[in-house]
Amino acid sequence: MQRYFIEETVTVGQSLQLTGETAHHMLKVMRMQVGDQIEIVTPEELAFITQLQSADATQKQATVTVESAVETDVELPIETTIVCGLSKGDKTDWIVQKGTQLGAHRFIFCNSQFSVARWDAKKQVKKLARLQKIAQEAAEQAHRTHVPVIEWRASLTAIAEESADIKLVAYEESAKAGEHGQLVQSLQSAQPGQSLICVFGPEGGIAPKEIEALQAAGFLLAGLGPRILRAETAPLYLLSAISYVTELSTL
Repeated sequence: MQRYFIEETVTVGQSLQLTGETAHHMLKVMRMQVGDQIEIVTPEELAFITQLQSADATQKQATVTVESAVETDVELPIETTIVCGLSKGDKTDWIVQKGTQLGAHRFIFCNSQFSVARWDAKKQVKKLARLQKIAQEAAEQAHRTHVPVIEWRASLTAIAEESADIKLVAYEESAKAGEHGQLVQSLQSAQPGQSLICVFGPEGGIAPKEIEALQAAGFLLAGLGPRILRAETAPLYLLSAISYVTELSTL
């Protein structure tokens, strides 16, 4: 069943008009017909099943009736922020799309000492808007109730000011040294409702001075297994590990 995020608060039994891009996608892309069911998510992150009552593809308008609430909780128990130094090409798109599907709560991108890619002020606005759209589309596809927020920081060391219950740096030197206990320990001790932030470097890794600044702010260095992962793969590894420890292993 297709899911869409809307900007209105609704109640069961209410009729609701959907317009613009949402209606266009429903009627032109998905070719929905009267009687089809659609899921919607409100700004309060509440999901509902609705039924299509009328459709006008030309005017991009559709009327639905709210039938029932969806009670299933699909969000990660640990509110996870992914921080990435800028990587080349479309890797930021990949991280946001796949990371959203895996349950990330927020993404922060930033320039870092070893970043080859750089975003100036003009590029930041366009890039963040594009990534926010990718996050919404991925959240709809994954049937999430939360759309991750995409943010920007001027430098990796600025992340030292971020607060969270668990603060980690995915550091390849720790992985090379065979360290793997910190990640396991952090995830096994995490409690539902807590927050976690993890910093990932670009292709060139994280500079020693950046590591020092993060450690001084309470970030712990953690290896992600015995293999060295690509910049766009490492965040997905972490999110998968969080899901296993906090969701699958408790079933």
